[in-house]
Amino acid sequence: MSLSSVQAFLAQHAPDITILQTPEPTATVLDAACVHGVEPAQIAKTLSLWLKDEVILLVMGGDCRLDNRRFKEHFGGKAKMLNAEEVVQWTSHPVGGVCPFGLSQPLRVFADVSLKRFDVVLPAAGAVNAAVRISPERLAQLVEAAWVDVAQQATPAIHS
Repeated sequence: MSLSSVQAFLAQHAPDITILQTPEPTATVLDAACVHGVEPAQIAKTLSLWLKDEVILLVMGGDCRLDNRRFKEHFGGKAKMLNAEEVVQWTSHPVGGVCPFGLSQPLRVFADVSLKRFDVVLPAAGAVNAAVRISPERLAQLVEAAWVDVAQQATPAIHS
């Protein structure tokens, strides 16, 4: 499944979107940003999380990390990351290729407002060397994601 399930999803719901496959792996934010020539913040990373007894996906800017306090305030519970085996089981995508498209089963998807800083973001596309270019609004619309504000942007390092 995975890459093929994303291809099938996009063919049905967004045939104008092309999957960008690269010979180089793009499983990390920095690798993906380098290969695609964008800022790390434009890489839309997808976190697979347990929320109580439910698995949810949270898509956020590549320069962000989860703000546990804001997550708990918004969702009423703590987030717990899925392990690699659970990620594949719940999404059909490998770690490094997880995206909200072409899932093996319906999951609630949330998009963090950190994505709205850009006209175009690049989420993975079901494989460690595949991504798509898409506007944050269209990404959220395609997967019926609810917008949330639970990410914390990385603070730029101060060089002296």
